Amino acid sequence: QLQFVESGGGLVQPGGSLRLSCTASGFTLDYYVIGWFRQAPGKEREGVSSIGSTNGNTYYADSVKGRFTISRDNAKNTVYLQMNMLKPEDTAVYYCAAYLGHGAYYRGILTPPNFGSGGQGTQVTVSS
Repeated sequence: QLQFVESGGGLVQPGGSLRLSCTASGFTLDYYVIGWFRQAPGKEREGVSSIGSTNGNTYYADSVKGRFTISRDNAKNTVYLQMNMLKPEDTAVYYCAAYLGHGAYYRGILTPPNFGSGGQGTQVTVSS
């Protein structure tokens, strides 16, 4: 079971920024496609962004395109999610998880069942 630790969440005003971190525990992230997901109270978990393993291609949900940027630092075994121009509707618990298929065939699917379980998550609250 792959273990992740998410951090960097907090309370921010609309229009503000946060950078989330997803650190692997006990394994090397290099070979995995990593996705970020979020779940707001009373809603299903939804895909936010992902980054390829071999090519580093990035993918985004329409709701965050132009505002969020995913990146990875394999030397630090960490994937980041830079979130700018935050909106109240971005409020959720954010999780990261690894794609369950082969990274070489990954083409940007962002549905939770195609990824493993994440860590404890990190709470992001956007409110004035």
